[in-house]
Amino acid sequence: METVVKRFISYAKQYTTSDPESKTYPSTDRQLVFMKKLVLELKAIGLNDVEMDNYGYVTATIPANGVKNAPVVGLIAHVDTSPDFSGENVNPIIQENYDGQPVTLKNGVTIDPKEFPEILKYQGQDIITADGTTLLGADDKAGVAEIVTAAEILLNSSDIQHGKIRLAFTPDEEVGKGTDHFDVKKFAADFAYTLDGGEIGELEFENFNAAEAKIKIQGRSVHPGTAKNKMINAILVANKLISMLPPAQRPEHTEKYEGFYHLLSLNGNIETAEIQLLIRDHSFEKFAEKKTLLQAVVKLINLEYQKEIVELEITDQYFNMRQKIEPVMHIIDIARQAMLDADVKPNIKAIRGGTDGARLSYDGLPCPNVFTGGHNFHGPFEFIPIPSMLKSVQVILNIVQLAGKIK
Repeated sequence: METVVKRFISYAKQYTTSDPESKTYPSTDRQLVFMKKLVLELKAIGLNDVEMDNYGYVTATIPANGVKNAPVVGLIAHVDTSPDFSGENVNPIIQENYDGQPVTLKNGVTIDPKEFPEILKYQGQDIITADGTTLLGADDKAGVAEIVTAAEILLNSSDIQHGKIRLAFTPDEEVGKGTDHFDVKKFAADFAYTLDGGEIGELEFENFNAAEAKIKIQGRSVHPGTAKNKMINAILVANKLISMLPPAQRPEHTEKYEGFYHLLSLNGNIETAEIQLLIRDHSFEKFAEKKTLLQAVVKLINLEYQKEIVELEITDQYFNMRQKIEPVMHIIDIARQAMLDADVKPNIKAIRGGTDGARLSYDGLPCPNVFTGGHNFHGPFEFIPIPSMLKSVQVILNIVQLAGKIK
C-alpha cells in the first residue's frame, strides 16, 4: 500500500497537462520531463528494454517467468492530465478514515455526498483528493502508478508465473492524440489493457463513436439603424443552429447508451461566429444519423439565406472498440476472472467517452479498459480511494497470471 500511494502522490505532483491547441507531439514539453523521470524509475526497478522514442512513448518489458508460449500481454496508461482544469501545483491530500461527511477543500470546493453520493461507498477508507485548486490527476496517474507497482512486484517475485509482458506509457490521451504515433508492431503484444477506468470493478470494451464538428458562420455587419433586411447576425445564426439540434440529446440529459451533441465552444460577433461540437454515440448507425442531421440543419440554414453562410467540417475521431473485441472475448473473460479472484465485483459497462484502447483496437491491438479506482475526473472534486488502487494492482497481477495459462 505504501509503495503505490507514495508513487501516485509523487506522479500527481508533476505537471503534465496536455494542450489541445499545440501543433507539437507531445503537445507539451512538461510531459517529456515526466517521461524522462519515468524511464529512470523503470530502469531502477529492473525492467528490460526501457526506452523513450522520439514521440515521448515510454515502453518496457517484463520477461516471462516460468511460462513458455503464452500470449504477450500489454499494460498501458497515459501520463497527461486533462486541460479542462488546472493540473499545475497539485497538492494531494490523504483524507484518513472518511466519515461520510462533506470533504471541504480550498476555493469553496466541497465534495458533498448530496452531490456526489458515490463517495459514501468508501466510508471508513482512506481516500486521496487534491486541495480544491487543481484536479488530482488520477486520470491517469493512478493507472501509471498501479502498473509500475505491479511491475515491481512481478520482478521481485518468483511465485507469480506469467508470460512476457509489455508496458507502455503514452502522452496526449486527453486531447485525443494518445496513439497518433504508437507503433503497434514494435510493441508486439497479442492483446493489452488500458488502466484508465473509473471506480473499482469497471471493465469496459465498448466506447463512443466520436466526431468533432467545426462550424464557421459568415454574417453581415450593417449599422443597426439601417440594418433592416440587410444585417445577418452571425451570433443569432449560431444560436438558431444550436436550437435546431435535439435538446434531449445533450450530455446533461443523457446516460448509459444514449448519445449526444456537446456544444464545446461558441465564439463570435455580428460578422463571424465559430462553433465547436462533439458528436457521440455507441451505435454506429445512430452516430451516422447524428452527423446527417447536423448536415441537414446546415443545409436548411443556407437555403433560408439563399447563400452558403454556414460552413461545416466533420472529422471522425475514434470508433466503438466493441467490433474489434468481440472476436477475442476471452480477454474480457480473463479480466473478469482476475477481478473475481481479487474479490472485486466486475462492473462491465460501456465507456461514455474514449480511451487509447479504442484506437489501438482498430490498429490491430485489442485493448479493453480496466478500472484504476478514481472518481470525478477532470476537476477539483476528483478523489480516489486507496483500497481501490490496491485492488487494481492485484487485478493486474491476476490478469498476467491467467493470461500465462493460455497456450
